[in-house]
Amino acid sequence: MKLPEKGLPEDKIFEALQDFRKNDVKWKDGRVFGYVFDPGAEVQHTAKQAYNEFLSENGLDFTVFQSLQRLEKELAAFGAQHLRGGDQAVGNFTSGGTESIILAVKAARDYYREEWPGVTAPEIILPTTAHAAFYKAAHYLNLKVLQVPVDPQTYQVDPETVWQTITDDTIMLVGSAPTYSQGVIDPIEDLGKIALKTDLWLHVDACMGGFLLPYFKRLGEPVPDFDFSVPGVSSMSMDLHKYAYCPKGASLVMYRDKSLRKHQIFACAEWIGYTIINNAVQSSKSGGPMAAAWAVLNRIGDQGYLEIARKKLEAVKKITAGIPRIKGLRLLAQPQMTLIAFTSDSVNVFHIIDEMNSRGWYIQPALSYDNCPAHIHLSVSASNVGWEDKLLEDLEECTAIAAGMPEGELVTSLRPMLQDLDLSNATDEDINGLLAMAGLEGQGLPDRMAEINGVLNLLPAPARKKILVSFVNDLFVQ
Repeated sequence: MKLPEKGLPEDKIFEALQDFRKNDVKWKDGRVFGYVFDPGAEVQHTAKQAYNEFLSENGLDFTVFQSLQRLEKELAAFGAQHLRGGDQAVGNFTSGGTESIILAVKAARDYYREEWPGVTAPEIILPTTAHAAFYKAAHYLNLKVLQVPVDPQTYQVDPETVWQTITDDTIMLVGSAPTYSQGVIDPIEDLGKIALKTDLWLHVDACMGGFLLPYFKRLGEPVPDFDFSVPGVSSMSMDLHKYAYCPKGASLVMYRDKSLRKHQIFACAEWIGYTIINNAVQSSKSGGPMAAAWAVLNRIGDQGYLEIARKKLEAVKKITAGIPRIKGLRLLAQPQMTLIAFTSDSVNVFHIIDEMNSRGWYIQPALSYDNCPAHIHLSVSASNVGWEDKLLEDLEECTAIAAGMPEGELVTSLRPMLQDLDLSNATDEDINGLLAMAGLEGQGLPDRMAEINGVLNLLPAPARKKILVSFVNDLFVQ
């Protein structure tokens, strides 16, 4: 990009921006099952107006913009009430689930630095269903990850396995409500008992479910206790930009009390400059997302969210009942929320995804790992309600088409080599050669991804990571 000698007229600017979007998924029609959570035009209008109203206010200094402090306190108070934290629970607004999780992990690490100074190599126990954000947090904060498998039938973590994995250096346990991958709730009460017995920090990742699950419970669903009502839960993360339908990025990180939250806060007095005190990762940040979140919560209201939850629950039940009736498909687990995972033992799921996406849908691929096969993931949102019959109809047709499609020459030819591929000493040139073979050379993506996903699916996880890092590094070359 080169700046124009003279500023462009507004219409030219927005014409160019519209052109940028030509290859984006068309999320406004309700056929996208992931990434975008659309509350409808009326709520979108309220959200954008509130966002713009506070766009220029800077959350860097809450003494200057006291409106932002009030907004944050009110949002955190809502979170405490919604997650049954009582009068002692506290929290902060963040840019998303990843920031919320990083902050909770930092708080746990710094808490145990004070409480257990003998632990010099702290560890965090993660089920294989724990969100990737925990691995990012461990990477940034220099924690060791102890990974434990989940039950291959229920996809819930086994508390006994967690108990057996704890060492003298363990500081943190993690459970999900629900897991992103299969939409099931880990046994939080059992994990809480372990946390109390061992004096460990238990974080419940309720980024996806923290807002919606209480509504499902009110609708009569058998939702187990997963929040601060469970003894032993130290912290929780709950996104507002998912099933609360607030604009991105909007999340809450919550703590049982302020003595735990204290360790989240960062202050710096070792420099010549203005006072630095941050209650989150970001310093300068627009007040727009916070104001928009407050506006949307109040615009929809409790009864509005309950009605949205009822419609989504009906849609999920219809989809989960329909998928196993399609020849070749099976659910991986019975979801407890709006996240559905299904696979096939006879049809290449990546071909199914390509066929569906060619018809204007967006459904998400997931590669195999540990005891979980490659599968298809759906995040059911309010905008997807009403599309259930058409989704199932197209899914049945696309599965039948995919059943007649070959695996792919590249996957077939590379299978013996890729399954045990070690790239630990590979050069950038070596990796670029593999990328070219997989069709991932240059700065773009092919229309059909089955061959590429098939190759990635064959690779061991360390090799996948190395290839993807190299690809993305090249993708963002100007």
